[in-house]
Amino acid sequence: MGRAVTVATCALNQWALDFEGNLERIFRSCCPWKEYHGVYKTPQSFKCCSGYGCSDHYYESDTLLHSFQVLEKLLESPATQDIICDVGMPVLHRNVRYNCRVIFLNKKILLIRPKISLANAGNYRELRWFTPWSKARHVEEYFLPRIIQEVTGQEVVPFGDAVLATKDTCLGAEICEELWAPNSPHIEMGLDGVEIFTNSSSSHHVLRKAHARVDLVNSATAKNGGIYILANQKGCDGDRLYYDGCAMISMNGETVAQGSQFSLDDVEVLVATLDLEDVRSYRAEISSRNLAASKVNPYPRVKVDFALSCPDAVAVPTCMPIQWRHHSPEEEISLGPACWLWDYLRRSNQAGFLLPLSGGIDSSATACIVYSMCHQVCRAVKNGNAEVLADARRIVNDETYIPEDPREFCKRVFTTCYMASENSSQDTCNRAKLLAEQIGSYHINVNIDAAVKAVVGIFSVVTGRTPRFSVYGGSSRESLALQNVQARIRMVLAYLFAQLTLWARGMPGGLLVLGSANVDESLRGYLTKYDCSSADINPIGGISKTDLKNFIQYCIENFQLTALRSIMSAPPTAELEPLVDGQVAQTDEADMGMTYAELSIYGKLRKIAKAGPYSMFCKLINMWKEICTPREVASKVKHFFRMYSVNRHKMTTLTPSYHAENYSPDDNRFDLRPFLYNTSWSWQFRCIDTQVN
Repeated sequence: MGRAVTVATCALNQWALDFEGNLERIFRSCCPWKEYHGVYKTPQSFKCCSGYGCSDHYYESDTLLHSFQVLEKLLESPATQDIICDVGMPVLHRNVRYNCRVIFLNKKILLIRPKISLANAGNYRELRWFTPWSKARHVEEYFLPRIIQEVTGQEVVPFGDAVLATKDTCLGAEICEELWAPNSPHIEMGLDGVEIFTNSSSSHHVLRKAHARVDLVNSATAKNGGIYILANQKGCDGDRLYYDGCAMISMNGETVAQGSQFSLDDVEVLVATLDLEDVRSYRAEISSRNLAASKVNPYPRVKVDFALSCPDAVAVPTCMPIQWRHHSPEEEISLGPACWLWDYLRRSNQAGFLLPLSGGIDSSATACIVYSMCHQVCRAVKNGNAEVLADARRIVNDETYIPEDPREFCKRVFTTCYMASENSSQDTCNRAKLLAEQIGSYHINVNIDAAVKAVVGIFSVVTGRTPRFSVYGGSSRESLALQNVQARIRMVLAYLFAQLTLWARGMPGGLLVLGSANVDESLRGYLTKYDCSSADINPIGGISKTDLKNFIQYCIENFQLTALRSIMSAPPTAELEPLVDGQVAQTDEADMGMTYAELSIYGKLRKIAKAGPYSMFCKLINMWKEICTPREVASKVKHFFRMYSVNRHKMTTLTPSYHAENYSPDDNRFDLRPFLYNTSWSWQFRCIDTQVN
């Protein structure tokens, strides 16, 4: 029997296929705990050797080979000695590829544990690359590659669904999705006497999601007792997702250690010393648990000649429960996309960002996220983060530079550009200029009228016809085409200035173009294909207009950006149609035929509630019964689905966006739907009409 045990977990900012960097970050996570006896260390999310987002690279034998080469380095290293280590990698067993945890101690592999429940919904496609282990409580022999045999002296090791029995306790592993499954392995493992559970996860950030993960971990041990150690990846590992850390350690239903959700630290380690007797006494009085345990089908046990506790550790202080602090949605928007932008900037080897700043809410919110990134960089450097300092110096091309003032750093890495036309108002120009001054960006004013007239002139020369806006007697087709020309010219100019602005200023490097279309506009298709929404990346593409307005208010209060007050009060407008008496006559909601608040509801019903036109109508006649008649609801639903389906093709070219909402219309892998619809929806709308009548 043992008492005090020390367990550790971590959140590592791993990068897909960056084997060298991934190995270095694993080593850094191991170093602080050499002073402890018998640490059970679970380094990071699964796939920590290769990074998680390898996608179809998992098919390549190179990915398997390099993962084993990383494992070889870990086994050989003194940094991993006297620590039970749990790392993730793909493993080919009998010509079947599995997503595995490899658990080892002192140059010996104890167990290779394949994943049982694969993540295969939303952003995840694990069944495309891996096969779930379907043999419950079954272990087979796995023949190790020669490079591993030479280190461990083992020819075969256990492979399958088993647990580890040390001299003083019993340990079991879950992998990511298994925590979320209705029949999580920790239930049966706990009944079979497992006292310490580990879970290595790649769980991405979604607004208002963190509490769900925390609740799942705490509930895993609330009913059954035990110690639960969650490791979660952090950072952008090469795509639209931001993995938000939140590593944690829980015991008997309460959190005892909490990691940060958003951080620029590439390596974050949590450690907790806990008393195993607390687990045993907690379980002792749960009679229903003990009755179930007496009938459980036992797991195969791999015996480990090692103890996590010391015989004389009675006086060792143990950790007490803490209260988890959750960020508000506005804080999440300020921190998550900013961390994602920093990862993308430093890993793409670019010199900064360029943003077409219109003076509206969306582009202003994007600018505020970049400003928040600058705040986090300065804070990290002040706190002694040498890696962030080195990255900042490389980005600004100054080996002696120290980012101390967010506005000054913003001036170096962020260029904003107001692209005026004859349809732009002086108000939006002034708002953009004032915001740029307050955040410190390098600001440019450009007039695009000459370029627009040149493009329209080419059309007129070829066809002999000159299109006109509706207010001048033109048709809706003419007016829309003239608006699209302005929008697309802005995209062309944005990329031109991104490539050559620093050159013109005598500075090296190029800039990444930022887009600023929100999730609601994308859902409705209220954007010009290949306009300023076409960019390199978009930090707000998964965020609703409602949340962005709240975020703007947060920035007014927390960053003292007073320029945002007038931006908040102005009606959203594209400013693509002629002004009336010098004032904007065009507004987004009038153009769309629906409000942004309605769009958020449509989006959640369409994606999260899985509602087609008829089901959406059925839900909304109850939700809106106080404000709309059934016929009005039917008209709104039909209009939304017509516009959504007419514009769905635009999602195929949508700029890669930070994933923050579960109703995102991202066509790449999250929201898989046709982009050529029968936009009359005749059968579906007829069903609605029948109910209305």
